[in-house]
Amino acid sequence: MVFNELDPRISRALSKLNFHKPTLIQAEAIPLALAGKDILARAKTGSGKTAAYCLPVIQKILNIKEANFVKTDFIEFNYKAIPESSPDRAAIRSLILVPTRELAEQVTKHINDFLTYCSKEIKVVNIANTTPVQLQRPILSELPDIIVATPSRALAHLDSQNIVVRDTLDSLVIDEADLVLSYGYEDDVQKILTYLPKIFQCFLMSATLTKNVENLKQLLLSNPAILTLHEEKDEINLTQYCVRCSEVDKFLLIYVILKLRLIKGKCILFVNDIDRCYRLKLFLEQFSIKTCVLNSELPLNSRYHIVQEFNKGIYDYIIATDESDLKADNDTDDEAIGEHDETKTSDNKRDKTHLRKKDKEYGSSRGIDFINVTAVINFDFPTSAKSYTHRVGRTARASQKGMSLSFVVPKELAGKHKVVSCLSAKHDEEVYARVEKQQSLAGATLRPYFFDMKQVEGFRYRVEDAMRAVTRTAIKEARLKDIRSEILKSETLKTHFEDNPNDLKALRHDTIIHPTRVQQHMKHIPPYLMPKIATPAANVSADSAHVNGESAESNEYVPFRKQSTNKRYHGKKLFKGKFGPK
Repeated sequence: MVFNELDPRISRALSKLNFHKPTLIQAEAIPLALAGKDILARAKTGSGKTAAYCLPVIQKILNIKEANFVKTDFIEFNYKAIPESSPDRAAIRSLILVPTRELAEQVTKHINDFLTYCSKEIKVVNIANTTPVQLQRPILSELPDIIVATPSRALAHLDSQNIVVRDTLDSLVIDEADLVLSYGYEDDVQKILTYLPKIFQCFLMSATLTKNVENLKQLLLSNPAILTLHEEKDEINLTQYCVRCSEVDKFLLIYVILKLRLIKGKCILFVNDIDRCYRLKLFLEQFSIKTCVLNSELPLNSRYHIVQEFNKGIYDYIIATDESDLKADNDTDDEAIGEHDETKTSDNKRDKTHLRKKDKEYGSSRGIDFINVTAVINFDFPTSAKSYTHRVGRTARASQKGMSLSFVVPKELAGKHKVVSCLSAKHDEEVYARVEKQQSLAGATLRPYFFDMKQVEGFRYRVEDAMRAVTRTAIKEARLKDIRSEILKSETLKTHFEDNPNDLKALRHDTIIHPTRVQQHMKHIPPYLMPKIATPAANVSADSAHVNGESAESNEYVPFRKQSTNKRYHGKKLFKGKFGPK
């Protein structure tokens, strides 16, 4: 067992986290890393790459600080302990670079979990947050053992001499290396290398191996162990569907899917820009379907808290944008990249009215560990095959089953409904062709899914009413209102929540933000509209009549007016006041 080779305190923490059996990437990478080999690993999202590099880094620091005898399949080595009084004991020994602030928070949390029983010996600090560089200097002056940062923030501290590692660094990790480079951090990484010692252990972890990653490999790695791993048994856990429909039908079908609970469990709905994010949220609010939004305009604290609460099951639906990832993933591996330039330009024109700048170090379809996601719904089809792969990778993780459902707008229908249309919809079919080709090479298929539109046609007038209520002005007001609200929660209450962590549980991100009037009758579905094919869960609320052939008079449907029971009341009257007893 790989975990048995680790320090007993680490093994105990892993048992507490229910890490009983290593994944394929962990079983291969950990022994090699403990032997001192440089690692270049390619594995799909959800395969356990974070633990594959965190555990060897922690073990190596413990070996340096304490007298440990290390024996693996590759080496036997006896470390001499550094005395506690020695100034060499406190030193920055590991630097972990990640592309986004969300991933930095996540990696830091994982490391702290692994350090449950040795937190006094090893300290970890995340400097990727929005705190000014000068205010982070006191934390770094304490010389934490592990630093987690984005390349730009790490370089800023190295330039200002807040971080000095030329004589102490033992390991460098670049997680999601392809994304780090495609985000434009290549120059930052090269500058960072000038501050590092000549000899150190390096980990390059990536979901894809691009030409830029190959170039970085030549620059950083010395005789590395190259791991390209695919867990074939996990491939069948993801079922992929696509639906060809118009822009208006996308809203109709998403209403039917969520209101009738055709998909049970937690869902992530991906859209291609922030305006679409709020358009979909306001549309669903018309039917009392609560959702959270996740985009690059929200403060980092709010984004991280939303993901945490979603993972705990507080929220069922997240509407996420991956606008940063879309730009990063349109690289040379996809054909016809230039065709999307017009779309990006148009998006920029529409996004001139930002309340605040977008966070360039944001990413929702890469790196973030969403837990127990039942389905990923591509409400807007992604603009590249890579982006599609990373989106659907949010479900069917860690040997669990999941499904993806993607809406594809045929070319002849794209742009017909200008008010609700997505600018990238005209490219859906060509991107879909590349996605289909890529998935077939991986042994997966996208199955067409056909809704019986006659069964759901009765909902169309409701959907169109709701769509008319969601105007551009309403979207703009909702966007500003949500951002102001989240900034207030993030900044003003930050200190309060640090002192009162229990109050954070009461903070919700799925509150209704509609600036327009919501029609109350839209909350419920009359029994005559229920499609015969719908089979919602028996415990779904009053919206779900006709379940498994039950009549409209079932207890699951609550009518708007109280039905007369024609019963006689003996003695006391039900009415008070003028007509009732005094």
